[in-house]
Amino acid sequence: MRFLVAGGAGLIGSTMCATLIGQGDQVVCVDNLVTGSRANVEELSGEERFTFVEADITAGLPVDGPFDVVVNLACPASPVDFGPLGLEILAVGSTGLRNLLEAARGWGATLLQASTSEVYGEPLVHPQPESYWGNVNPVGPRSVYDEAKRFGEALAMAYHRRHGVAVRIARIFNTYGPRMRPDDGRVISNLVTQALSGRPLTVYGDGSQTRSFCYVQDEVAGLLALAASGIAGPVNIGNDTEFTVLSVAQLVLELTGSDSPIVFAPRPGDDPTQRRPDLTLARSQLGWSPSTPLADGLAKTIAWFEKHPTG
Repeated sequence: MRFLVAGGAGLIGSTMCATLIGQGDQVVCVDNLVTGSRANVEELSGEERFTFVEADITAGLPVDGPFDVVVNLACPASPVDFGPLGLEILAVGSTGLRNLLEAARGWGATLLQASTSEVYGEPLVHPQPESYWGNVNPVGPRSVYDEAKRFGEALAMAYHRRHGVAVRIARIFNTYGPRMRPDDGRVISNLVTQALSGRPLTVYGDGSQTRSFCYVQDEVAGLLALAASGIAGPVNIGNDTEFTVLSVAQLVLELTGSDSPIVFAPRPGDDPTQRRPDLTLARSQLGWSPSTPLADGLAKTIAWFEKHPTG
């Protein structure tokens, strides 16, 4: 099959590109490298079935179709980006996605839209099923990302209903693994880089807030299972094992052998108290479940950061 992967030089995108090439598919990776890294796909540069195109999908798609599947992973997704890249996030979630949908419509392709658990906001239902409509602050510090993804779901479904585009909407929960940006401001990258450099590990609040972390290879397997299904979605794709942030910090210290202290800092605005996907739909309809325990995935992530301290 022929895949177009927008945002293909990021954490999930580059892992997906490598997975697709490994299973014999053709891949065109498009990324403007604002948050992605060319180094993430460097190992694929010699593959004849892989092409990298540096481009901004908000300005159009300088690629030759047709494609069987269009994967949209093109959006800065780290909290540190929400302020400086807020307008770009809103643009890629609207204009960029519409360009991909128009292209998919013309090619007769399936479009896989990477949405997010952020659409649930500060959830009042736990764990979060796809039927939950969320509790989102539309003007808060995370709103550029939350609302871009909520709009993206609406736009994808509008193309599905009006033009018959085959869309698949995945709600992604806290993905981690090799190829993470060391400075992306997420829980695991922060804690691992701090531990490896001997700096204090920063835990926001008292660390009792929870997250559910999905190893990137598991995430990609779930996304591809959804793409191959007949389900428009949305479908939660994540790991439903829940950890407090403080317990993750303690596990990072154990796995790195670091003697760094844990320090506490005020929680950022609109930082969710709980996040955990209800995976009933993914398990029953896709036959997919995450399989990598956090300790195993963290060990692989730590090993990658040790070899790539600057990303």
